[in-house]
Amino acid sequence: MEKENLTPAKFADMLGINRAVISHILNGRNNPSLDVVTKILGDLDYINPEWLINGTGNMYKNGIDPESIRKEPDLFNQREIFPGESKRSAENHEDTSLNNQEVSTQLTENKQVASVSKPEKKITQIIIYYNDNTFERFNPY
Repeated sequence: MEKENLTPAKFADMLGINRAVISHILNGRNNPSLDVVTKILGDLDYINPEWLINGTGNMYKNGIDPESIRKEPDLFNQREIFPGESKRSAENHEDTSLNNQEVSTQLTENKQVASVSKPEKKITQIIIYYNDNTFERFNPY
């Protein structure tokens, strides 16, 4: 967590686990479960499993430059979940956006619209549900 510049709360949210689990591990009350270790190794795929489990060896896998690792992931630079799908989805979204823009342009030509100031919306969590009744959570911070 220190190397990643993450608080225990952000670390737990990033892994999609309860914050109390991390708190109990840090306080020495509980040891990390296999589920927690698996989530850490899955989300931080550059961490050396031997270092995480046994405390031996280097923290990072061989060939990983610690300086090249993003400290906090952002929405646009995360690895693709479904390779090839995101490009098609982006193209479809772009087409839809253009069509919606054309429609809204036609409507604004015919009548005057009053602008309403709304607070900026930010993404706090993305949840993907699969047909086998499992899900994954993604947090942008």
